[in-house]
Amino acid sequence: MSDKQIYYSEYLELEKIINAQHPISFQTGNKPAHDEMLFIIIHQTYELWFKQIVFELDAVMLAMKKPSLNDNKGDLQIIVHQLKRITTILKTLVQQIDILETMSPMDFMEFRDLLRPASGFQSWQFKIIEAKLGLKYDHRHGQDYYTSQLKQADINTIKSVESHESLLILVNNWLERMPFLNDQHNWDEYQINHEKINNHSFWSDYENIYKNGLSENEIQNHKYFQQIFYGVEENSERNLSYKACQSALFIMLYRGYPLLELPFQLLDELLEIDNQLGNWRYRHINMVKRMIGTRVGTGGSTGAGYLQGAMEKHYIFKEISQLNSFLIERHKLPNLTVQLEKKLGYYF
Repeated sequence: MSDKQIYYSEYLELEKIINAQHPISFQTGNKPAHDEMLFIIIHQTYELWFKQIVFELDAVMLAMKKPSLNDNKGDLQIIVHQLKRITTILKTLVQQIDILETMSPMDFMEFRDLLRPASGFQSWQFKIIEAKLGLKYDHRHGQDYYTSQLKQADINTIKSVESHESLLILVNNWLERMPFLNDQHNWDEYQINHEKINNHSFWSDYENIYKNGLSENEIQNHKYFQQIFYGVEENSERNLSYKACQSALFIMLYRGYPLLELPFQLLDELLEIDNQLGNWRYRHINMVKRMIGTRVGTGGSTGAGYLQGAMEKHYIFKEISQLNSFLIERHKLPNLTVQLEKKLGYYF
């Protein structure tokens, strides 16, 4: 172990960080714009938080790639903790807009034209985050534009990330491995209470209960139920298989059992990531409208119009959130077998 004493500013390399702000408006021949310093620091801070999100995502994905998660070693607990950290960071990103909005539109105009063609749209780290989470190129808004302003090295980095398994795919694989629905022995003693309309007694009961609870205006939902949970009319656009959807819904329904608490928290944190990304985009849209109105962005995009399209389309875990359409009242849930309850709970 080294005897060298650690010094605060050297450990954090503050000399590099503090001296990394070089406002263009302060250069010779330009008129200094006071708020450009704030603009630079805010965006540098964003990129540092993006780096931390990528760091946390990499750790989560490495754990999710394991053939099985060892609850005795706390694998799932650590994953949920890291996802919670990501959502907390995203909340901070949203809150930072409050600081940026202390800059008025006229303050921004003092240096805005000096930034062209640089734009936050050129943040390759943010695009990597989206790709790692599971946003596919085919599902992106403005496909022709999203890498057009980047240097080739950054494009190559993004394309490399897109060619690997995303967190969404890893979650699908994890859900497919969940043994409770797939192990027929768990259902040997299951008492079916409704007409059997499919091969699995539990899902047959559940489908009947769900179908009977639909209003006249919701009858179409029964067809969607069959498509999502049985693979009827399989849709190539879906990211979650019907087996994964069955497991996810089962977790949501019976999350009160101890063994399903952490799996439910994992799914819930994924939805919160989408929620916070949506909040960030929404605040960003309003800020852009406030700052530049209907003018184009410095990078050449349509400004607020582009951001609006991205906000409406870039929901990564929407297939999980859509499962809420198929919930039933808790008191109507089918009773599980004693054997399965023992596996899901604590029995002494």
